[in-house]
Amino acid sequence: MARLRRKACIALFLFTLFIFGAMMGLRTLKPTDGFSDLSPGVELLPMIGGKMDRRSVSRDASAAPGEAQPGASKTKAALSYSGPEGTIFYDVHIFYYTWYGNPNLDGKYIHWDHILVPHWDIKVASSYPRGRHMPPEDIGSSFYPELNPYSSRDPDVLESHMEQIGASAAGVLVLSWYPPGFADDNGEPTEDLVPSVLDAAYRHNLKVAFHIQTYRERNDQSVHDNIKYIIDRYGDHGAFFKYTTNTGKSLPLFYIYDSYLTPPESWSEFLTPTGAHSVRDSAYDSIFIALIVEERHKHDILAGGFDGMYTYFASNGFSFGSSHQNWKAIKAFCDGNNLIFIPSVGPGYIDTSIRPWNNHNMRNRVNGRYFETAQQAALNARPEIVTITSFNEWHEGTQIERAMPKKTVTRVYLDYQPHGPDHYLELTRRWAEQFNKEKQQWLM
Repeated sequence: MARLRRKACIALFLFTLFIFGAMMGLRTLKPTDGFSDLSPGVELLPMIGGKMDRRSVSRDASAAPGEAQPGASKTKAALSYSGPEGTIFYDVHIFYYTWYGNPNLDGKYIHWDHILVPHWDIKVASSYPRGRHMPPEDIGSSFYPELNPYSSRDPDVLESHMEQIGASAAGVLVLSWYPPGFADDNGEPTEDLVPSVLDAAYRHNLKVAFHIQTYRERNDQSVHDNIKYIIDRYGDHGAFFKYTTNTGKSLPLFYIYDSYLTPPESWSEFLTPTGAHSVRDSAYDSIFIALIVEERHKHDILAGGFDGMYTYFASNGFSFGSSHQNWKAIKAFCDGNNLIFIPSVGPGYIDTSIRPWNNHNMRNRVNGRYFETAQQAALNARPEIVTITSFNEWHEGTQIERAMPKKTVTRVYLDYQPHGPDHYLELTRRWAEQFNKEKQQWLM
């Protein structure tokens, strides 16, 4: 009996030793990245590459130009597209303008000959020159484009622009848009260019969202009609950008410039489910992003039924919305009200070529450091999407398009030296990659 007890004790000791050794061995193993602090039940969420897929920026499943374009039912959430020219990111959007013209294709210069906008105060205005620019030597910009004063109708220019945007890693160009027959005060209608922009974007795996500009008598009803027009006409195009919501819906996304010009009570008729001409839960339901300029606008945006807000202006301190120091607070407000916050970062700002009295809003590029400061401020706010102001708004000096040194008899243009013409495209790519790298950590 004593011998049996000894054998049992030895067996129990060996078993205990085995269990202890196994536990110590397990403790030395590292948990898979991102799983050590999962909440109960979160392991049931779909996984991609060992990480939870909580992403909500979409790109339709890719199809090469000429192949059948995927339907909405085949849309899958994706933040990026990797091709032979590098990765592009669909959560980095860039504002794009097609309002330029020259004599070769348009019979005259358009926008490059921009007027000198007078100050609203007559006394101040009297101290500054009037008139308009005279291209090609004198253009309405403080920088000079490497492509010279081009026409937006030039297929070669459009192709170059898509290549440059792809090089910057921005995946969505946000097209400045006016309804057919409408244009800004200094331009000509360009709605007929939309198909060419969509086709060119598609060839480069880019997406296109629409930036609804202000125009004569714009209101909630006319914007409602604009949305129907755009979706009916372009919604099935392979380059038409759609955003995947948290509930899995794939919806178009529209930026509404100067949205504060229409009262929230009017917007709510269009953007809330009970509105008189609501698009909610209809074939035209979309994600609508309003412009925040003043602090009070965030409450108007919420009351109007918008889905989010963006800041647009590239001049830090110019407005409440464009001030980097306010972005975290705006993001907190948006998070608390189920809204999307989309900050806009820019490389600098100078519009004195068209507003000679506006020196106080100029922001020096400091060889790219201003841009990097803005980018870091955006990262600190942890947004889902970021916009770049801009690819080619040359009048306000916010462009990242290639520029070149230029000196004439009467002018010396700014340039990107000592860096090359691709400097801001390269900075944008570097930052877009960092944004998406950090974003993966936020979503853990």
